Amino acid sequence: MHTIALTTGLIRGALELERTARGLLPHRLPARARAQCADPQLALAESQPSGVRLVFRTRATAVELDTLPTKRVYTGAPPRPDGVYELLVDGRPAGSASLAEGDTLAIDLATGSAEHRPGPVGTVRFTGLPDTVKDVEIWLPHNETTELVALRADAPVEPVPDRGRLVWLHHGSSISHGSDAASPTTTWPALAASLGGVELINLGLGGSALLDPFTARVLRDTPADLISVKLGINVVNTDLMRLRAFGPAVHGFLDTVREGHPGTPLLVVSPVLCPMHEATPGPTAMDPAALGEGRLRYRATGDPAERAAGKLTLEAVREELARIVRERAAEDPRLHYLDGRELYGEADFAELPLPDGLHPDTAGHRRIGERFAALAFAPDGPFAAGPAA
Repeated sequence: MHTIALTTGLIRGALELERTARGLLPHRLPARARAQCADPQLALAESQPSGVRLVFRTRATAVELDTLPTKRVYTGAPPRPDGVYELLVDGRPAGSASLAEGDTLAIDLATGSAEHRPGPVGTVRFTGLPDTVKDVEIWLPHNETTELVALRADAPVEPVPDRGRLVWLHHGSSISHGSDAASPTTTWPALAASLGGVELINLGLGGSALLDPFTARVLRDTPADLISVKLGINVVNTDLMRLRAFGPAVHGFLDTVREGHPGTPLLVVSPVLCPMHEATPGPTAMDPAALGEGRLRYRATGDPAERAAGKLTLEAVREELARIVRERAAEDPRLHYLDGRELYGEADFAELPLPDGLHPDTAGHRRIGERFAALAFAPDGPFAAGPAA
């Protein structure tokens, strides 16, 4: 087996690679952005490599990847499945694997405390690959922090040349991150990117799509041909701001993105249907009764009457986002709006309910991804015109 140097030319979807004691840790936010927020939720989310993959060309028939994942364990909650590594050969699924090894992050949901327990490095192996020159992709677990330790193959490896695909940069919440999807290529952004024939950079950050200025600057500074931002649900989840602050925050976020991408197609997507927060403000909390039964479920803890005082609901968020985009689009013709209920609405909820009240399952991700691709990449869709000249 040849030991392959892990270089930036082989890794896509990460915005920064941190050198650690064991190897490389992919980050989806650069160090400057991470330094501006001490929120452990954001630190966890951005280090989980949703959309990050190793991509190389080789005629190897066997490939091995050593990694050090970090497993999350929630006190009182059912065990989480191990993260999934997916292999694609020339764009087609060719296998998957998981690791039991790794560090453990034990989180007490009642107190918010967390304990990090070190563990061993593990190895995923893919064998029986065709003995021909081919493009190989290994998608890292979308929901498991993963340090890359070593890559080996039984033939030389080289970077894949530029295939001329457009780069789609997407930012959103935990659903965009891939919460409750079964694997990294079945998150809705990964599915939509595959259907649209584009290269994905996924800045879906679980619990952290909060209109942070540093996130807007990352979007501003990241080269991209197409951009989408899915906004609103986390602002309601956290009860972060009132209507008075939300509108200017959205304007400021979009202004910053436009500083770096003045003519790039920019699609603003409002939240998909989430019945518990449609007319009821946050914050969102764990349902203790469900937790006592060994399962996770969320509930809205706000009072619907508080909307009159400016507390945000999903209904209010959609109204404000639609208004802002409509008014800005008069001078920004490449700015577009998509109501999230076109991706997942009442009929979809009746057929494919949200298992924990907040996140879709794998079937829900597929529906959202297929709908997004059909709408955004349609001949008359917001991404059809492609990048600015």
